Amino acid sequence: MTLGVGLLVIAAVGLLRLPDALSRQHAATKAGTLALGVLLAGVALRGGSAEWALRALAIFAALLATLPVASHLLARAALRERGEEARGEPEE
Repeated sequence: MTLGVGLLVIAAVGLLRLPDALSRQHAATKAGTLALGVLLAGVALRGGSAEWALRALAIFAALLATLPVASHLLARAALRERGEEARGEPEE
C-alpha cells in the first residue's frame, strides 16, 4: 500500500510540473492507474478475506473501464481548445 501511495505522489508531482494539458493527463492516467492498482492489491491482501479481494477487484475493474474513456475525452477537449487558440477564434 505504501508503494501505491508513493506512486500517487509521483503522479501528483507530474500534474504540477508538466508543461501542457496532454502531458499532465498522461501523468494522471498512467501513473494514477498503476498506483491505484498497487494500492488496491495492498488493500486486498491486507483485508484478509475473499470479500475484500473481490471488492478491490471490482473497484479496479471499474477504474480500468472508465479511466481510458475519461482520458480520451480530456485529450480531445485539450486538442480542440489548442486548435481554437491557434486559429484565434473567440471562446464560447
